[in-house]
Amino acid sequence: MPRIKSPTTPALGFAVAASPESHASGMAIQVIDRATRLLDALASESDPVTLKSLAQTTQLHPSTAHRILNDLVLARYVERVDSGLYQLGMRLLELGSLVRGRLNVREAAVDAMQALHKLTGQTVNLSIQQGDEIVYVDRAWSERSGMQVVRAIGGRAPLHLTSTGKLFLAAADPRHVRAYATRTGLAGNTRNSLTAFDALERELALIRRHGYARDNEELELGVRCIAAGIHDDTGRLVAGLSISAPAERLQDGWVQRLVETAQTISEALGFEPGRSGH
Repeated sequence: MPRIKSPTTPALGFAVAASPESHASGMAIQVIDRATRLLDALASESDPVTLKSLAQTTQLHPSTAHRILNDLVLARYVERVDSGLYQLGMRLLELGSLVRGRLNVREAAVDAMQALHKLTGQTVNLSIQQGDEIVYVDRAWSERSGMQVVRAIGGRAPLHLTSTGKLFLAAADPRHVRAYATRTGLAGNTRNSLTAFDALERELALIRRHGYARDNEELELGVRCIAAGIHDDTGRLVAGLSISAPAERLQDGWVQRLVETAQTISEALGFEPGRSGH
């Protein structure tokens, strides 16, 4: 565990000059705080609001509020409607839908993940795709279960180096897979990493045939993983359920239970077996 060092307290009577980096960071935090105040003020109103009203509510100078609102409009977090009134934008609705969907997956998965962890004694991960990476959003593990591989929630890893990431690549259009390979160069982490496009294509074909994916020490030496997909009510692959374990501890006998658990979570999300994704 990394040690946490306390910052050194300067001697009394001496001024400490702020670095340019800390000044820039402070300015950025100030802008975020002001933007948040404006969004909160808009959220508290059911109808579009004037600039004057927003400035009064947030205690910001009208020119400052106007400048920040313009940036929020460009980013679609705020909409400017007739007569110079403002209201919350559609981008917030889109982000809210994404968050709600992910929360629903976590809620549906939590009990099943704990049961699978108790069966295997190893860490069970829930991951989603973001761009060219997977993100670990939840896990089931226990300090009493001995040697385990524990991934940090919020941690990221390349798609082609992980079992869950390969699930998403296997579900993607072949053109998107080739584009991913071009963007990333299929950089490897270990001697087992799939760094050749032909080898990756063969691996993805096996995943489509068998319905689950493996990571054979491709992200990290000494660690193996197996993953099965979780689908929503439209049949879309929305997450991966994986078991991570020290290489010598992972058991092939867990595959069937893993697939069944992922299927149970999918059905809780409204997925109908046999329905194809899109």
